[in-house]
Amino acid sequence: MPPDEPPLTPASSATSARGGRGPIRDPQLIPVAGHDGHLPAVPAERLRADALRERLAQAAARGWRPPLDGDGARPDLFPGRTATTAAVLVPLVQRPGELHVLLTRRTDHLHDHAGQISFPGGRTDATDADAVATALREAHEEVGLAGEAVEVIGRLPDYTTVTRFVVTPVVALVRPDYTLRLDSFEVAEAFEVPLPFLMNPAHHQRHEFSFGGVTRQFLSMPWGPGGGDPHRYFIWGATAAMLRNLYALLAADD
Repeated sequence: MPPDEPPLTPASSATSARGGRGPIRDPQLIPVAGHDGHLPAVPAERLRADALRERLAQAAARGWRPPLDGDGARPDLFPGRTATTAAVLVPLVQRPGELHVLLTRRTDHLHDHAGQISFPGGRTDATDADAVATALREAHEEVGLAGEAVEVIGRLPDYTTVTRFVVTPVVALVRPDYTLRLDSFEVAEAFEVPLPFLMNPAHHQRHEFSFGGVTRQFLSMPWGPGGGDPHRYFIWGATAAMLRNLYALLAADD
């Protein structure tokens, strides 16, 4: 993370990958405290598939730590909560000229996180060999993304949500001819956002709120395709935090 970036604590709003509740019911009503346009966008050459693969491998080799690991990583804040392992797939679709991030919008009738934007993913099953297996299985179950359309190229460090879900983001390339079959109970739609948009902090908003007597912040990355309503897809919470960690990795000096 660039040294002039102020601290951020988004996990108070983000709850879990698949379950739990936080203090925020409608994040779009939380005031915007600032934007991060003063930070540089990731250069285009670093957003190519080969560059991403290399950067992820280097980060794993040197034990790179992200700027945001989630409030759930602090057991002093939420004592007594048992950690649950989970994984999400960060699917990067190989479109001509640039990569796109495949995201989902959860259905409005769900008890937890109704209508929120998320990566495909969920908690680890006993039969999963590792985080990669969890992410691929969940992506297939939720959106019907076939394993043969996916090439895993690395992982980001774990992000621990406020409900103590320890989430491993598994980064993968996806063939542009992929097909989906959505689980209509959980997933209302799947959509793509250009990776360069998300890797430009000019599109990152900081929201500020008070909880438990403490002022906290979380990130959002509102996006509307084709110049439409920029709040059509309100990317925030844990999803935005993991994307910000990817930004920090790709923007960091070698």
